[in-house]
Amino acid sequence: MSYTLQAPVEHELLIKKSRFISCVQPVEGRAEAQLIVQALRERHPGAAHVCWALLAGGQSAANDDGEPGGTAGRPMLEVLRHQELEGVLATVVRYYGGIRLGAGGLVRAYTDAVAQALAGAVKVARERQLSWTCLVPYALEGWVRRELELGQAQLLQATHGSVVTISLRVAETQASALRARLDEGGQGRLVWVEPQQ
Repeated sequence: MSYTLQAPVEHELLIKKSRFISCVQPVEGRAEAQLIVQALRERHPGAAHVCWALLAGGQSAANDDGEPGGTAGRPMLEVLRHQELEGVLATVVRYYGGIRLGAGGLVRAYTDAVAQALAGAVKVARERQLSWTCLVPYALEGWVRRELELGQAQLLQATHGSVVTISLRVAETQASALRARLDEGGQGRLVWVEPQQ
């Protein structure tokens, strides 16, 4: 089983006058992670480096941002792997303090920065999610929205045309009960247009 984080957590380390501002947070994928990293660069224009590691299935990546190769992003990624995390971004903003740390010192600093941020984070079990789309008559839209909320499903999008096209995401453990309630309550008027993914 893999885990994600309940909420972002920040931590700051001071090592030989260099400031390491770390953050670990849940993300959906690489596009969201890159937006967060870009925002950090804008928020910390005087920082020497904004290093990051993303553990998100096929979108996983690590970036040293100018630090010597393999001394920042990769060690950060290994901390996430060791914690069995998935869908998590770790970032470390470094303000250089004028004292060189050496390759081993950098690896320790970036590893510790992420590990200490994770020490304050709440891990939650990550459930497999299923995505569905269904066509709903206008008269049933409000009822379907309430059922989605009761079934702990996430409404991704509702498009209004000749009928309402609803895209949703639900945890696999909740999926069959939700689908049965929708089919029964909708009395055959809901049309499922995409299979489970």
